[in-house]
Amino acid sequence: MEKYALSSDGLKIHYQETGKGNISLVFLHGWLGNINWWTNQKNYFKEKYKVVQIDLGGHGKSDKSRKNWTSKQYVDDIIAVIDNLNLTEVVLVGHSMSGGYVLETAINLPKIKAIILVDTLKDLDKLITYEQAEQFMFVHYRSDFKFAVENILPKSLFVENTPIALKQRLQKEFLQNEPELAVNVIEPLYKMEIQKIARSINIPVRAINSDTAPTNIENNRKYLKDYDCTTINGTAHYPMLEKPDEFNSILDTLLKELTKVIYQKNVS
Repeated sequence: MEKYALSSDGLKIHYQETGKGNISLVFLHGWLGNINWWTNQKNYFKEKYKVVQIDLGGHGKSDKSRKNWTSKQYVDDIIAVIDNLNLTEVVLVGHSMSGGYVLETAINLPKIKAIILVDTLKDLDKLITYEQAEQFMFVHYRSDFKFAVENILPKSLFVENTPIALKQRLQKEFLQNEPELAVNVIEPLYKMEIQKIARSINIPVRAINSDTAPTNIENNRKYLKDYDCTTINGTAHYPMLEKPDEFNSILDTLLKELTKVIYQKNVS
C-alpha cells in the first residue's frame, strides 16, 4: 500500500508498506533513486518481514520543494515514516548516500535494532570531503548534467558486467532531475561528521558491498563497534539490482543472524 507521511518541515514523504512480521525492514535508496530500486527485495522478504520502502525528500514520489537540505532533515523523513507506521523493531537498509543517513537516524532511536549498509562507507578513514565533492562532482553536474550522467558517472557507478538495460534505466531516472536538485539532495552527505556519528552507534552494522573498491573492515571497526561486511563479486554500485538473487540470499542470512541478537536482547 502506498502512503505518505509528513516530515518535520511539512514535506510529504512517499512510502510503500507490504508484508507482515514483528521485525520491519526499512529500505532507503541512494542518490536520485526511488522505492522501485528495492522491488526484488520487497517480493523476496514480504512473507517473513514487514517491508517498508521510502522515497526520501526530493526523490521518487516525495515532494521536491524542500529549501533546507540537511542530513538531519533526511533523518526526519525516515523517522516520520517509522512513527507513522508505529514500527518498534526496525532494521534500516541504506544504499549509497543513505548509508550516512541511516547511521544518524539510529543514534537516539532505540527502535532501530540493526543497520545494513549497501555499497557505501567502505573506509571510514578515507571519506570524501565537501571540497573534493565540489571539485570532482558538483561542478560537472551544474555545468552539464547530461554529459556527467552519460560520460563521467558510468566510470564509478558501473562495471563491464553491469547489464546495459540497467545502465539505461538508471541514467534515464537520473536525467529526470534538474541539475540543481541533483546537487541539493546529495550535498548534505559531504557535510556530515560521519566518523563521529559512527562512534555513537551501539547496534550491529553489517555491509553488503561490491568488489569495485575494497572494504577496509579494520578501519571501519575503529568507529563502528560491531561491524562486518560481505562482498558480492562482479557488481558495481547497485548489487541489489545487478545480482538480486545473490543479494537477497546474503541479506536473508544476515537478517537471520541479527534476528537472534535482537530477540536475545529483548529477553534479557
